[in-house]
Amino acid sequence: MITIIAAIAKNNALGKDNDLIWHLPADLKRFKKTTSGYHILMGRNTFESIGKPLPNRTSVIITRNNNYYKEGCLIANSIKEAIELAGEKNAFIIGGAQIYKQALESNLVDVLDITIVHKEFEADVFFPKIDSSIWEEISREDFIADEKNKYDYSFVSYKKKTI
Repeated sequence: MITIIAAIAKNNALGKDNDLIWHLPADLKRFKKTTSGYHILMGRNTFESIGKPLPNRTSVIITRNNNYYKEGCLIANSIKEAIELAGEKNAFIIGGAQIYKQALESNLVDVLDITIVHKEFEADVFFPKIDSSIWEEISREDFIADEKNKYDYSFVSYKKKTI
């Protein structure tokens, strides 16, 4: 099973200047719990914004640079190759915007695991529009801002509709 996991704003904003725009500890905790023990697939820019392989996960970096190397990581030249490196295991595509777009367009994704931040942000990268003719919402948890999480947010899961 291939899952896209992302945190997006109401206006589909993902980030700005190769960084996250907001800080939601609840989302980071959920990301860690959900992806621990699995392969995480990401573009080179996303990896470099994180800066190191994340603990308890196998990092697969997608890059067109055939000479790219990072210790402790697997390197792939395409999303398809990254998925093959993950083998039969569940894998999570964690970004960035170009990788999300390519994965959705290539029809390789089974589930969307999205945190929606209920605010619009200025950004330079955006998540593709979730097409309701393809994706069906299967679960939603709504949360209001608190002392740790500055914005209202929702955890929303989508699965691909069967045709």
